[in-house]
Amino acid sequence: MPIKGGYVNKILTVNLTDKTIREDPIDPAVAEKYIGGKGYALYVFYYKYLKEYMAKGIAPKDIDPLGPENVLAFTTGPITGIAGVPSPGRHHVMALRSPLTGSIASANSGGEFGAYLKFAGYDMIFIEGASEKPVYIEIVDGHVEIKDASDLWGKNVFDTTRVLKSRVKGKNVSVACIGPAGENLVLFANIMNDDHRAAGRTGVGAVMGSKKLKAIVVSGEGKPQVADPERFRELSKSLIERIRKNPVTGGGLPKYGTAVLVNIINQAGMLPYKNWQFGYNPEADKISGETLEKTYLISRRPCWGCQIGCGRVVKVPSGPFQILYSEGPEYESIWALGNATGVMDLAAIIKANHYCDEFGLDTISMGSTIAAAMELYEKGYIPQEDLQGLDLRFGNAAALVEAVWRTAYKSGFGAKLALGSRRLAEMYGAPELSMSVKGLEMPAYDPRGAKGIGLEYATANRGGCHVTGYTISPEILGIPQKIDPLTPEGKAQWVKVFQDLTSVVNSAVNCLFTTFEIGAKDYADLFNTIAGFNFTEKDVLTIGERIYNLERYMMSLYGFSAKDDTLPPRLLKEPMPEGPAKGQVVELDKMLEEYYKIRGWVNGVPTKEKLKELGIEP
Repeated sequence: MPIKGGYVNKILTVNLTDKTIREDPIDPAVAEKYIGGKGYALYVFYYKYLKEYMAKGIAPKDIDPLGPENVLAFTTGPITGIAGVPSPGRHHVMALRSPLTGSIASANSGGEFGAYLKFAGYDMIFIEGASEKPVYIEIVDGHVEIKDASDLWGKNVFDTTRVLKSRVKGKNVSVACIGPAGENLVLFANIMNDDHRAAGRTGVGAVMGSKKLKAIVVSGEGKPQVADPERFRELSKSLIERIRKNPVTGGGLPKYGTAVLVNIINQAGMLPYKNWQFGYNPEADKISGETLEKTYLISRRPCWGCQIGCGRVVKVPSGPFQILYSEGPEYESIWALGNATGVMDLAAIIKANHYCDEFGLDTISMGSTIAAAMELYEKGYIPQEDLQGLDLRFGNAAALVEAVWRTAYKSGFGAKLALGSRRLAEMYGAPELSMSVKGLEMPAYDPRGAKGIGLEYATANRGGCHVTGYTISPEILGIPQKIDPLTPEGKAQWVKVFQDLTSVVNSAVNCLFTTFEIGAKDYADLFNTIAGFNFTEKDVLTIGERIYNLERYMMSLYGFSAKDDTLPPRLLKEPMPEGPAKGQVVELDKMLEEYYKIRGWVNGVPTKEKLKELGIEP
């Protein structure tokens, strides 16, 4: 069926090796099965690139994540950039392989870039090959150029953004770029857009750096149409009203930002403390969203078109960690740079977060890797001479800030931190001290206090990830209903449904926070009124299941299987020492068995029957 709205109907492919530029239309049949964003990118990755490589005798597991054969994708979906949709200002970044995990790279970011990419004339960009010299891509109202970036190489994120914005005189200008961390191939480097927004997981910034691609700047005035304007206006009004009345999206998030969770999760006894040795910190309120709001917050900054406005603008007016303007830090950043490292100085956390934005580093992996190094050092695995003057003990605020810039420039011990916690812990003979899954550092929820999120971490395709299937919503927040966090019973079904729905949201592309209020039926209505599809609620969840299974099948081609669906030994064997979850461990095996059965997977991989049922051709 023809697509009636939502898309601008153009996919851009840029080959940096031979400097060719190609345009292709959106395939309506693919859009109907995979929507856009993450789903459409996975389809292209598999059916175009992986199949072509395999036909040439190149095994997927032999693709070098930092080689020219890797492919990087910036994607939007039919909901991105549509005014009136709740929180439509996001985009999704993918790569065939992650340098950090070896799996598919996947990251998501807010701000303005996603919407402005569509206004500039494209739904998606696929980047092939690699340039010999630094370049950037300029896209202005459908006109594309590859330009020299030699003068930008070495600049930080803020300077790069400022320079490129000054060069483009059009409207709706946005820049996505890497900082020194991406240039230096730090394995968890991210891609920053609009200064402080990050596609921050799995090392997509290192992939961009390996291609010598410094930035993409977009500008345009084109606006995507909607298929049924009258029905869309009615739907928009209803959904926005619901978002504003919801206690999370209309209350906690606008007032305190995502850091409203610090006290909530700590009180549940599952806020990881000192590299996950504990789940409760009696001093956690010192770094909470409420404390941030009282001390350093100066305003909010929402993403494009967002009614929630969880973004923070902060200022530390004086002291050793002075910074007169910054954004964030988000809940995960406060936890990783603060609670995980034992640093209870909110000003130091803000400064470390600012450096992560300036240099282009994933805050979760950065803080978690520092925390792992602190435990390794305190337990005698890292000799003092290796640290070259760093005093990496838990709670050392100055060492935290110092370690961030050292990592970005691979200076001294920073070169080892730049490898991520898994490689660091393996290097010093204690791999169990890396709190990661599939090589990706886990976020701020100890699953000994909420068993469903433990199953989610273990089975999340990109690794230790909470936003692949946020079961914290029912387990802790009671949305859409309250379930017992400390039982493994029934969690497999919850995890599957959340993972499938999230796959749709990331293909829409929309903000995951909308799912605190709107569900699969609402997304079906959005797709139908915007793009002219005829989806039911069941269709939406089937699309999500298809996307999740295609990604999992592709992972099997890289060598991943059930052996990788596990958790760090600490969570499986060491009972929580204190707090509300005292004595708890994660009963993973029981949940996994049920999960695989529900999924139709054997040894962690979809069966041929399951792939056929979902219309996936192995």
